[in-house]
Amino acid sequence: MLTLDIPGHGTSIIRHLVLDFNGTIAGDGQLLDGIAPRLRELAPLLKIHVLTADTHGSAAATVHGLPCHLAIIAPLDQCAAKLHYIDALGCANCVAMGNGFNDQLMLQHAAVGIAVIGGEGAASAAITSADVVVNSCVDGLDLLLKPLRLGATLRR
Repeated sequence: MLTLDIPGHGTSIIRHLVLDFNGTIAGDGQLLDGIAPRLRELAPLLKIHVLTADTHGSAAATVHGLPCHLAIIAPLDQCAAKLHYIDALGCANCVAMGNGFNDQLMLQHAAVGIAVIGGEGAASAAITSADVVVNSCVDGLDLLLKPLRLGATLRR
């Protein structure tokens, strides 16, 4: 559990971190540098979920050994599927990170939505649906590891 106290927003109890795969924690189906150690550091605090349609067919092998639950979603209507997934967890208990058009509802409805630009770029719908926009997933994970940064960015 991670307690986020954001001035002007109140306190959120976060239990789940929900991550998009390609474009967020992976590029072309391969885990990006710096992601694994941060996931291991966050695992005692949060249940980590990775959502993907597994475009490259490599997600299971890529996250093998990492402290996360991998959920393969159908390639059709991914936006609704991702929202349904965090809704089942309790949106108010989730931080979500993603970069794609199909991440917009997940980012909008999570307690904190973090859009990741990264090397693949980010859909404008993801950016406008998020609470925070970061240059890389590493930067986004660091906001959770050092939550005062998140508070400084989101305070009113």
